[in-house]
Amino acid sequence: MHEMGIVLHLAKTLDELAEEQHITKIGSVTLEIGEVSGIMTDLFTDCWDYFKSRHPVLSDSELRLETIPAVTYCAGCSGTYETLRYGKECPYCHSAETWLVQGDQCIIKEIEAETEEDEAEAEDETASEAETESDAEITSEVETDAETAFDSETASAPEDES
Repeated sequence: MHEMGIVLHLAKTLDELAEEQHITKIGSVTLEIGEVSGIMTDLFTDCWDYFKSRHPVLSDSELRLETIPAVTYCAGCSGTYETLRYGKECPYCHSAETWLVQGDQCIIKEIEAETEEDEAEAEDETASEAETESDAEITSEVETDAETAFDSETASAPEDES
């Protein structure tokens, strides 16, 4: 089961990246996995879930897997074809002089993350929103006091006896 080794290497790589880039939280990791890479995605996901709990920066992360189709090139006719469907022999010229051009890789495509700077900006926004809410409450209280004062004035004003 090489899935565990790959996930361990991936987690280590992400920890190093987090330290270098001052990342505090990774929200998701998108991997491109070739359909003939030999990686069993269900086992890979289980290993991810195990390791992410042991790496604080990954604890709340989501793993997204995208499959890369396997494509083989034929030197005999310079064509390409679906590897899983036709195998090693070219379906066009029946040459065995072929090689895989894609589909055996495992690549980090995208990482969604938060940095220390993002957290500071979020805290500033939260503080600014709290100040705005506080100002709105004060304005509301002033308006309520003005309405109360107006109501008491009209209530206590003598009625005109015409």
